[in-house]
Amino acid sequence: MDVGDLRVHNRLGLLRAVHDGAASRTRSQLTRDLELARGTASVLVAGLVEEELLQEAPPKEHARGRPTQLPGPHPNGPLALAADLREDTWTIAACELGGGSTVLATREHDGTPSGALRSLGAALRERLGPRVVGVGVSAAGPVRADGLLDISHLDWVDVDVAAALALGEVPLRVGNDARLAGLAEARRGHLRGVHVGLHVHVDFDPGGALLIEGRPLAGSGGTAGEFGHMPLTGGDDPCPCGARGCLSLAVGRNALLRHLGLEAGRGRGREQAEGIVAAAAAGDPAAAAAIEANARALGKGVGALVNALDPAAVTVSGLGVALVGETLRRSCDEALMEMRRRQPAPILPSALGDRGPLIGAMESVFDAFLTREGLEFWRATRPKREM
Repeated sequence: MDVGDLRVHNRLGLLRAVHDGAASRTRSQLTRDLELARGTASVLVAGLVEEELLQEAPPKEHARGRPTQLPGPHPNGPLALAADLREDTWTIAACELGGGSTVLATREHDGTPSGALRSLGAALRERLGPRVVGVGVSAAGPVRADGLLDISHLDWVDVDVAAALALGEVPLRVGNDARLAGLAEARRGHLRGVHVGLHVHVDFDPGGALLIEGRPLAGSGGTAGEFGHMPLTGGDDPCPCGARGCLSLAVGRNALLRHLGLEAGRGRGREQAEGIVAAAAAGDPAAAAAIEANARALGKGVGALVNALDPAAVTVSGLGVALVGETLRRSCDEALMEMRRRQPAPILPSALGDRGPLIGAMESVFDAFLTREGLEFWRATRPKREM
């Protein structure tokens, strides 16, 4: 590795460490963790500050002795725009290096590709500027490697998200919401540092990801992780996806609504489903029975996935957080092979709640930015500042 490559390697390593560590490590800690010479670290940080990638500030608390500095996001530094596109709403957040984020807008949409993506694209374009290094979009359906999106229960087929958003030359990353929730859990949650982890995200329907060393497997066409469309509960009813007996018929907001005889499907009933969860927690027997049925089905499905995939830990996000409890764990245990029961993988509610897809979309942007090409893009697009 020549001197120029080594410098780029060290710059990227330092920026990645600041980002992954939530901008919580001092310069001296980063110097030690990255095995850098003190002088080298000082020169690297100074250069990154000059390029408005980092700024340094005294930590709120520090031990006695020589004062140290805390590298963190620069006020003029790179921003990722992240969007969580659900069946009924979309949310946009601005995210900075280190993982800090601010929700900018949440809007309902009409459930059609043209209506949802036109309004989302307009809102994103309003917020583009020289600090934005990319846009990440989490979508509630399988996203193929060619960028086309399907949401079967909304009749979305082969939807070209990039064309509909019309963001021009801004780098765009589009991914499935459940897989991005898994990525977020591996970076910011309970799957951090887990060699083989399984994540299940539950919204209207369930989905998820198998993560190896923190990276979700995408599959040959980019659509791995459709756990909600596997016949894991023994039923054979038809599913809008075209298969039969899918787990999504028994798990998710749609399943909660159907259990109580309420209208479900096409992205309707989010508030009603949240009301069922609240009513169950307050002791309503009908709502509690709906939650129990969901939890049993999800536990059975998780058990089947654990048998097949052998994860070290399982995390559950979205609506699934409300389902993690004794019923789910017992149902999972009953579905496990005997050898799996001896040392069962722990099942943990997500540390991120329902923010996983949005955080995962942000992480996908910074994964693309924290590269040699990303830093070159930053230098090439920065406005010239007057001296």
